[in-house]
Amino acid sequence: MLASLRSSAVTRAALRSFARPSPVSWVRPQPRWFSHSTIRNHGHIHKPNPGEELHITFITKEGDQFTYEVAEGDNILDIAQAHGLDMEGACGGSCACSTCHVIVDPEFYDEIPEPSDDENDMLDLAFGLTETSRLGCQVQMTKELDGIRVALPAMTRNLQAKDFN
Repeated sequence: MLASLRSSAVTRAALRSFARPSPVSWVRPQPRWFSHSTIRNHGHIHKPNPGEELHITFITKEGDQFTYEVAEGDNILDIAQAHGLDMEGACGGSCACSTCHVIVDPEFYDEIPEPSDDENDMLDLAFGLTETSRLGCQVQMTKELDGIRVALPAMTRNLQAKDFN
C-alpha cells in the first residue's frame, strides 16, 4: 500500500516539499536562553570597602566550612555562587523555587527580617526544612548578620545525579 501512495503525483509532490524546503521558508533555529539579561548580571557581588567587611561562613553538606568577607547588601545566593559553592538558585534569585534553601545558625536567625509570604510558600517545598530555614536569595547581608553561619542542606527538590553519589 505504501508503494501505491508513493506513486501518486500528490504524494510525490508532498514528499518533495519535505525533502527540500524552499530557501524562503527555511529558517535556521536560533538558540534560546532561559534568561534575557546578560550573564554578567547573575551572581554578582560587591567588593567590600576596607574596614566594612562582613563575614559569612558556609557549611557544606560534607561538613566543610568556608568563611568569606562580603559587602553589605549582597544576598546569600549571590555570595555562594560567586565563590563556587553548590547552591543552585534555579530561578535566578526571584523567589520562585527552593533551590537556594539554607539553614541559618539559630544565633542569627532573629536578626533576619521576617520572610515574606512568597518566601514561606517556597520554603514549604524545600527539602529538609527546619525552624531556621530561609531562602538564600531573600537574605541580604547587614551589619547585624556579620559572622553568620549557614548550612547547605544535603539535597534540594531539584534533584541532580551528583546528589546520590
